[in-house]
Amino acid sequence: MKVTISQDSLLESLKVVSRAVSGTNTLPVLGNILIRAENKKVHFFATNLELSIATSCEATVKNEGALTVPAKILTAYASLLDAEESVDLVVSDGATLEVKTKSSKTKIKGIAADEFPSIATVDKGTTLDLSSKDFRSAVHKVGFAAQENSSRPILAGVYFAAEKSELRMAATDSYRLSEKVLKLGTSVEKTSCVIPVRSVFEADRLSSGEKTVSITVGENQVLFQVGDTQLVSRLIDGQFPDYQQIIPKNASTTAEVPREAFELGVRRVSIFAKQNNQHMKLEFLGDGTLTVSTDKTEIGEEQSTIAAKVDGGSNIIALNADYVLDVLGALANEETIRVELDGKMSPAVIKPLKGEDFVHLIMPLKM
Repeated sequence: MKVTISQDSLLESLKVVSRAVSGTNTLPVLGNILIRAENKKVHFFATNLELSIATSCEATVKNEGALTVPAKILTAYASLLDAEESVDLVVSDGATLEVKTKSSKTKIKGIAADEFPSIATVDKGTTLDLSSKDFRSAVHKVGFAAQENSSRPILAGVYFAAEKSELRMAATDSYRLSEKVLKLGTSVEKTSCVIPVRSVFEADRLSSGEKTVSITVGENQVLFQVGDTQLVSRLIDGQFPDYQQIIPKNASTTAEVPREAFELGVRRVSIFAKQNNQHMKLEFLGDGTLTVSTDKTEIGEEQSTIAAKVDGGSNIIALNADYVLDVLGALANEETIRVELDGKMSPAVIKPLKGEDFVHLIMPLKM
């Protein structure tokens, strides 16, 4: 292999695929990036066997070939090269990569390309086309509710359910739930899957700066196509919880609350609630106020009163302060949010003031 590539293209490609490299691999080759020169492009691949990322860029290819090189070493070295210089990549002695510029030259020991796992791909499946903006907004509103290190693997994923021109994305850790509904550009056959939340977050990062995201759901894997980059992830086996049945259909109290004031009040309370497992009380009163408070703790107590538009009877509920802050952060673009309650033992429902395409549930704590 002998190619000439710009430093910025090399470094950007290495950073993109390095996201799929795990530092705890038992197989040395999984700590490497596969570099393959074909036609007029250089292709980069990395995988941890559950997630793989592939990207490519234009280059001057003098001799085709392939080699795997330690991801950390090559990425660190490429970041220290002059951004205005071109870089020559040459394979010598079968498994050594020579990296040359006008002012530097190094050799990095690699592993033969034929020892790298086969590149994952999804040839058949249902394809969902989304705008990058809509996809990233949905990930921001849903992903945080999943539990990455859950003992129940299904809760470490994001549920995707598409039918006709609608896509539902949902995640839950059994204590809270987020659901976001998106409109698809074209009608599709009914399909559903659960994608590891880490893979969804990586796809979110990759889609930054791109206009569209294409998602192809296969039998056991899913493919995210973002520009010249592909991310392939395994799917999680199992049945996602039937969460629709726990979403309250009625509310005895509905309140319109200014989001920013609500967040500030919860943040103040959470300083003291940390001493009590983030146990926080929300009391909605018919006089048009919301009281946010915590019980007395070893370091003190706090109570905040916020003006709110309250419809229905007075109501009180105890919630985890961190969970409330998470959803308020996800709704950062909203000036006013809607909170619905149906008693202290039912989930609290939090929505944007306008629109029904997003809903978040938080299970109550004991009073």
